[in-house]
Amino acid sequence: MSYIRETIVTTIGADGTVHIAPLGIISKDDGWIIAPFRPSRTLDNLAAVPVAVVNYTDDMRIFAGCLTGRKAWPLVKVDGCPVPRLEAALSHSVLEVVSVEDDGVRPRHFCRVASEGCHAPFLGLNRAKAAVLELAILVSRLHMLPKEKIDSEIAYLTIAIDKTAGPNERQAWDWLMERVRQHAGET
Repeated sequence: MSYIRETIVTTIGADGTVHIAPLGIISKDDGWIIAPFRPSRTLDNLAAVPVAVVNYTDDMRIFAGCLTGRKAWPLVKVDGCPVPRLEAALSHSVLEVVSVEDDGVRPRHFCRVASEGCHAPFLGLNRAKAAVLELAILVSRLHMLPKEKIDSEIAYLTIAIDKTAGPNERQAWDWLMERVRQHAGET
């Protein structure tokens, strides 16, 4: 299995429009692979401007927000890079596409780290942050999973939310659960 780091990736289109998306990047040798599904804005943007900023954040609302139509997160310019980073990033890496392996489903963009920066201290994790991240991944795959799997995963993840969530994790969880209910036809 590959090592995958869950991140928020910012890219920019030929028209200058920034796109923010949660994406697991894959470790490869001394770089990273970005493998967005077809079709996607991230894929289109990487074709137009082959640079991405990988944002490392512990604000789970951004992961949940990107999956529930809440994509207006504050951005900050990165020196020497056409793509901005998230203001909420604890750190970031600028990745430049070196080569692309085409694929009908998920083209693989092999990237080198061009630069990195740190912006705020990492103050640790709690189980609720991890639970929100897992629910976000689940929500991104609702169309592929049986109801029983969705229900059992949510039941387990709810334990961590009930025991350890702060207000930000609770808000992110609620946004994602709203999407789950919509998928199930409950709203």
